[in-house]
Amino acid sequence: MAKDNQKKQRLKKKLLHKYRLVILNEDTFEERVSFKLTRLNVFVLTTFSILLLIVLTTFLIAFTSLREYIPGYSSTELKTKAIELNEKIDSLQQVRVRDSIYMASIRNVLTGEIKSESINKDSLYESFKVDSEELNLTANKQDSLLREEVAEEDKYNLFETATSKVNYVLFPPIKGDITQEYNPKEKHFAIDIVAPKDTPVKATADGTVIFSEWTVSTGYVLIIEHPNNLISVYKHNATLTKQQGDLVTAGEVVATVGNTGELTTGPHLHFELWSEGYSVNPTSYIDFKL
Repeated sequence: MAKDNQKKQRLKKKLLHKYRLVILNEDTFEERVSFKLTRLNVFVLTTFSILLLIVLTTFLIAFTSLREYIPGYSSTELKTKAIELNEKIDSLQQVRVRDSIYMASIRNVLTGEIKSESINKDSLYESFKVDSEELNLTANKQDSLLREEVAEEDKYNLFETATSKVNYVLFPPIKGDITQEYNPKEKHFAIDIVAPKDTPVKATADGTVIFSEWTVSTGYVLIIEHPNNLISVYKHNATLTKQQGDLVTAGEVVATVGNTGELTTGPHLHFELWSEGYSVNPTSYIDFKL
């Protein structure tokens, strides 16, 4: 027991024994600064300094932008941008897939590389008109009241307005003799119509030009997209008067007959019709006779 007390006394004496830390001028040995220290004071001061350093480092990492320079940490702004970029990439992938499908369809139209399908001759006509028998045309009370109100408003109108229902009609691009008929078995998904060079080629229906370029095999080619998923194709033209994105109306001049491209034997129009992605015989819907 006495030995334990002696050990404690010696430890206490070591911890509380005072030392003097003196800073001298090396040349003159003049005392500049001096500190009275004990081992306990040094231990406490060192521990406190370490804890303070840990706290400051934690604060800098957690609450300042310095943490962005430490591997493994990222800012909220960076995460937000990453999420936005990920969403844009996903959208661009969807657009790319859609454009790939669209361009594949156009390529099939240009090259004719598509399986022939048996299509009902009257199916195209049915898609261009509305069967009035399937519509409920019975007048109701609200309709009658609305008609009376409109009639009163237009009683003194200087201009008469009227609406008429017109069936969808395909306009012949040119008229002339057909030198090669539609033959899907030989992958000739079109008809060839002979006409003098520079004869105006007209749009078969209202629509939007989706292709207007030069191709090696078929020369100047024009493709128009019409309502009801109908596409018309005009090949071997001498010139094109419309560009991609232009809106055209039925009967409007879009090109001139020519003899361009490798797969041609003289001035003529190579005319194709595609419905729902499948080729159809243009002579079933258009009269090309003079």
